[in-house]
Amino acid sequence: MKKVSLLIVSILLEFTNFFNAQVKQVVDSLDLEEIVVVGGRNSDRTKVNSPVAVDVIDVRKIEKSSPQLTVNDLLNYLVPSFNSVRQSSSDGTEHIDPATLRGMGPDQVLVLVNGKRRHTTSLVNYQNTVGNGSVGTDMSAIPVSSIEKIEVLRDGSAAQYGSDAIAGVINIILKKNKGGSASVTYGLTNRNDGENYNFSGNYGTKLGDQGGSINLSFVVSQRNKTNRSYDNNLDKFGDNFAYDFASDPNQARLDDEKIMAEKKLSQKDFRFRVGDAQIKNQQFFVNAIYPLSEKIEFYSFGGASLRQGEGAEFRRLPSEKENVVAELYPVGFQPLLKSNIYDISNSTGARYNHNNWFIDLSNTFGENIFDYKTSQTNNASLGVHSPTEFKAGGHEFLQNTLNLDISKKINEIFTIAFGGEFKYEQYEIKAGEDGSWMRYDKFGNPITVSTNPSDILGEGGSQGFIGFSPQNALKKDRNNASGYTDIAFKKGKFTSDLAGRYEHYSDFGNSFIGKLALRYEYLNGFAVRGAFSNGFRAPSLQQQYFNNSFASIANSGSGIVSKGIFTNDSQLAKALGIEKLKEEKSINASAGLTFKPTNKIYVTADAYYIKVKDRIVLTSEFVNAKVESYGVEGARFFTNAVDTETKGIDVVAIYKVSLGKGNLDISLSGNYTETEIVDFHFPDVFEGNRDEYFGPDQTNIIESLSPKAKASLGLTYSLPKWNVLIRNTYFGKVTRDGYPFGGVQHHDPKLVTDFSIAYTINKDWVFTLGGNNVFDVFPDKQIYENSYYNVFKYAPVQMGTTGANWFARLTMNF
Repeated sequence: MKKVSLLIVSILLEFTNFFNAQVKQVVDSLDLEEIVVVGGRNSDRTKVNSPVAVDVIDVRKIEKSSPQLTVNDLLNYLVPSFNSVRQSSSDGTEHIDPATLRGMGPDQVLVLVNGKRRHTTSLVNYQNTVGNGSVGTDMSAIPVSSIEKIEVLRDGSAAQYGSDAIAGVINIILKKNKGGSASVTYGLTNRNDGENYNFSGNYGTKLGDQGGSINLSFVVSQRNKTNRSYDNNLDKFGDNFAYDFASDPNQARLDDEKIMAEKKLSQKDFRFRVGDAQIKNQQFFVNAIYPLSEKIEFYSFGGASLRQGEGAEFRRLPSEKENVVAELYPVGFQPLLKSNIYDISNSTGARYNHNNWFIDLSNTFGENIFDYKTSQTNNASLGVHSPTEFKAGGHEFLQNTLNLDISKKINEIFTIAFGGEFKYEQYEIKAGEDGSWMRYDKFGNPITVSTNPSDILGEGGSQGFIGFSPQNALKKDRNNASGYTDIAFKKGKFTSDLAGRYEHYSDFGNSFIGKLALRYEYLNGFAVRGAFSNGFRAPSLQQQYFNNSFASIANSGSGIVSKGIFTNDSQLAKALGIEKLKEEKSINASAGLTFKPTNKIYVTADAYYIKVKDRIVLTSEFVNAKVESYGVEGARFFTNAVDTETKGIDVVAIYKVSLGKGNLDISLSGNYTETEIVDFHFPDVFEGNRDEYFGPDQTNIIESLSPKAKASLGLTYSLPKWNVLIRNTYFGKVTRDGYPFGGVQHHDPKLVTDFSIAYTINKDWVFTLGGNNVFDVFPDKQIYENSYYNVFKYAPVQMGTTGANWFARLTMNF
């Protein structure tokens, strides 16, 4: 790897010498003056003269050659301040990847489509993954074939766009071009698993005779499962966690050895599956514009997505008699969690443009539906009568937003914008079938507090994922009204933006926030810029109302207790004095330099500081005497428990030059982010040792589970018939704390290389070969204490646990 890196550096040095002589021959195929939508209301703003940091990813130029096939994966390798890693054995979180910007939470970045707010998912991440306790936006539900470009505003923008925009804004711009294209991609990992098939298409044509257009896109894809567990999970029977937690570990070991001998099985027959879930996608998007007159145009865009996932939960060994019905699974089983995720969205509106007045009235609807199904499982309390498959319920989130945006370019100096928004949200949890959550006695009757524990055969509910019960089920809603004003000033070399916003939420009250952004070009091509804002993030309905508490037998065996996540308005929360959630409040400051000596060279450096007060977290499962007095053995709550500070810097450099008969694009970008919890303020009920209710593992998730440093160097060389891409992505050190069952491990930095080569057969056909992570780089192997006794070989950090993934793609234009 070191030799490869030295070779790349040597090549770059040779290129640099050549560039100095060739800079005047730069070819204009990278438009640095591209107009951007985010960052301000000024209609002639570009990413170069913006007073805040904006990245523009031209998806049209990279979709044929990129190894990545989803929005999350694309941004993960192109924007260093963006992080998204596939999770494993983490319930719904391995079906929708959490994503972060500048080290903040998935719910602290706002996603727009064509400038309109996109809904979040209904999924709460609660399995101690990145973004634990938060709710993100599923950008991968939008087909890449429908996207023209992606704008990433790396600055706090709650005053301009509303709640969630603490870390920044990601705006996805849909295609509206005419003509069509289709591609077929096949991929495979170095270990001959994780096969992926992708068929995508895009077609645009005119609509009417007044310059209208309609653009249609679709994707049908499948990514098969991978397994990255240790080759021999049960090398040391006595060390396996299933035996460690057994009432008689030695007898449990002997029981399993006996079963293996009788059935002539090897230890590999007990192997765990740990890796990427199998995912199937069907996606469709449309973007239509129809002029009603010279001044008014109608538009409508949106689509539908169906994702079907299958992930593996923890394996149950035959000796786990409380969990396994031996008559159904004599050698145990590994439960599977299946998902059907429906995502629907539409924005419809009309725009008026006349005499420098711009008026946009729109309605945006979005809904995410997540249904769970468990298979290859049992409800042990039902014994031999247990089904092996259960519908386990699900959750839904609906959002409808009505927007009115008005702007007026008063003269060459002032532009003023103002508008309002009314938003309605609804969240629902749906119960699963009885057997997915209920616990029965040996007579087939549901257990009660008075049930004798000796009459219960085993654990209740579906193993792997306990379904939602009628006690968990609910439907809640709220509304939000807001208004904003944004004034842009530009005179000579000086640019400024001043924005203010007022918000009223029906469930937590009012908030007023503002933002000031400045830019000054002190020399031709050299500028300084900076911004200061305060912001907020309203607690999501999911955080306020998600709950999955269920009945269990007390560890003492003395009776029936409850455990799980409880809502803040539950009887338990009220009895414990836990307050309802309130909004997170933030301060965001940034300062940067931009350097643009020619039209083809662009360098920016931006430092930032973000402080969040009353950040919402999900506690560890805790218990004390007061909790136990309510018949609860383990409880978790969402609470405004910590204050955090985030400091960092982004650097972006873009350069393009003619080289021989072709053109060479060079893009270098890097990010360093450090987040620290600076204060804790838990309710009084969380008494005693803080680790009991917010352990080191939870602090680790916020502070050091994502790379603090990340950088990307991309080289693209284009000839009339050939296109070659080499991209190196550096993932910095990651720390993982396995508390309470593991230790602290530092994972060393890693360098991942992507490569592709495309050949244009003729004007209509392009063939591409390449790979992601071509040198098959993995995170460091986990220390024994963090591997769940040699089950998890790698932690899903840095670049994930897939390894090298090769692909072949055929693209047709028509």
